[in-house]
Parts: sequence; C-alpha cells; structure tokens
Amino acid sequence: MIGRRLGFFTRLLDDVPAGERYRLAAEQIRHAEAVGFDTAWVAQHHFDEAEGGLPAPLVFLADVAARTSRIRLGTGIITLPLENPVRVAEDTAVLDLLSGGRLEVGVGSGGTPSSFAAFGQDSAARSATYAEHLAVLLDAWSGRALGGGSRLYPPAPRLPGAVWEATFSVSGGARAGRAGNGLMLSRTQPRPEDAPHATLAEIQRPIVDAYYENLPSGATPRVMASRTAFVADSRAEALRHAEIGLARAARQFRAAGFPVPDGGLDELIPAFDVHLGTPQEVIAGLGADPTLDRVTDLVFQVHSVDPPHPLILRSIELLATEVAPALGWAPHPTTAIQTEPSRT
Repeated sequence: MIGRRLGFFTRLLDDVPAGERYRLAAEQIRHAEAVGFDTAWVAQHHFDEAEGGLPAPLVFLADVAARTSRIRLGTGIITLPLENPVRVAEDTAVLDLLSGGRLEVGVGSGGTPSSFAAFGQDSAARSATYAEHLAVLLDAWSGRALGGGSRLYPPAPRLPGAVWEATFSVSGGARAGRAGNGLMLSRTQPRPEDAPHATLAEIQRPIVDAYYENLPSGATPRVMASRTAFVADSRAEALRHAEIGLARAARQFRAAGFPVPDGGLDELIPAFDVHLGTPQEVIAGLGADPTLDRVTDLVFQVHSVDPPHPLILRSIELLATEVAPALGWAPHPTTAIQTEPSRT
C-alpha cells in the first residue's frame, strides 16, 4: 500500500453512555493521529444505540477538529436521503473551514428502513432521493444558484472533490466512477443467494472493476476499503473479546432476520469478515485480500468485535507501527509517532 492512506473508522459503540462514547471516540482519533494515521472516519446511525452511537457526525467532527491538527476527518457516511442537502452543504462548508480544509464527505443512501419513517421519508424511494439530494449538494458547493437564486455561503469549492460514495453494488461502483467521486467499500456485506460462501474480495472485485471502468480519463481514482482488524498482543486476548463481541453481533443480526452461522467463533469470524490476533496474524490475513492491491485508502475498524477502549487504543497503535508498515504504508515524514497510548 505504498503511497496509500491509512485510516481509522469508528461506529462509536463503546459500552458506556452516549457522552462518554463521544469522549472516548475523540481520544481514539487523537491517538490515531499521534501514531501516524492519515484519516479518521465516523459512521452516522439514527435511533439504535446498539447499531451506531452517532446521529450527528458533523457536530462530533467539529469538536474533534478543534482537538487535532493534521488527521483528515470524514463521514462514513451521511445518510443523504434523510438530510436537507442545503443544510448539509452549509454545515460541511463551515466545518471544512474550521478544520483547515481537512474534511472528507462520505455519503450514501442508507440501509435502515425504520429510520426513514421517523423522518417522514419512504425507504423505497431512497435511491431516487439520494440522487436528487447529492445533485443539490454538489450544486451548492460548486456555487451554482439554488432556489430563488441564492448561493451557498461560505463558498466551498474544494468539497466537490472530497465526496465519497458508499455502495454494495456494481451499479453503485459505476455511478461513483462516472462522477469521479471516491468509492467506499464496506468492511463486510451480504453474500448473494447463489454464492453464500463467496469471499468479500470476490464480492467487491466487480464493484471495483466497474468503478475503474467508468472513471473519466485523467481522473484520479479514490478507492477506500474498510476492514475489521482487531490487533492484540496475543491471539488468546483477541479471541476472548471477539467471542463476546461477535456473539452480540450475531444475536442482533438474527433478531433483524439476517442469516448468521449457527456454529461457534470459528464460523463467526469469517462470516463477519474479521481479521484478528497478533500483528503477524492480521498481516497474513490482510495480505491474502487482493482487493487491497487496488485501493488508495485502507481504513480499519474494530466493529463487530468492539473491545474495551484501552484495547482499541492498543490496536490502533499496533496497526500503525506493525501491520500497516508490513503492507507497505509509511507515515508522513513530518509525523512524529508516539508509541505509548493513553490508558485513560
């Protein structure tokens, strides 16, 4: 991954009240910056604290921007059909200025039907609404006239080049490519009915192919692969926390009607596309993923394991100091890596 960026992603799922989740997540991002990570990303989820702890990612990132100086800050994602796109344009324009131009804007159509009803939206129409809202967002950032001839203030001409589109589909990959936007690949995704044992790489390869095939000539590709990686000082420690976290994730998936293997941890680990263990074990697992040869950004998260905060800090450190360098990544030469994480 020479020349590629290293990212940290969080769904803010520490097992504490919401305010403490936000404090811990901010500390995790500050630690990622300290050990050399290039980007940090936060998910947006509405209503369900077990699924995701942050409904307002731009508010949270504004706080993080004030506490960091170098790391780029991204949304992974903003559920665009549920938002007023002009307000998103205004909020992102202000945040980009406050952060010194460090904002990356990941957007998507969303996947939780119950959230749409609460916002007065129809989940069945989300693809069309997404396309409409994305067009308005880009118009606003680009300085084009909106309703009544109004134009965005403050202007945000940089942000059209900071858009990333999340998708599970080949058509979504083609759409992002045609637009010259970044492509966001998920840490895991459902297997097709005709290929229930397909690897994540086999599912995502056609999406990446479609992206590159549709990218305009001369456009710079931006492809992000998110991967679950929980790195610990021993495999026993990693497995102990994975058994807790993956069992919890399996219960949530079954309750939502998604198929989950009935076996133990050995079946849950591949089902959730988890890389875990010592640095050497995680390096070996990631090295066998051919998708990573074609990405510009490799972004790590600990979901669905979700270990305690001190172990997340340790995993961040081991990713930056051992795992990512073994895959060819090097921190920016001006970054002074700190090797001792905070234990608070």
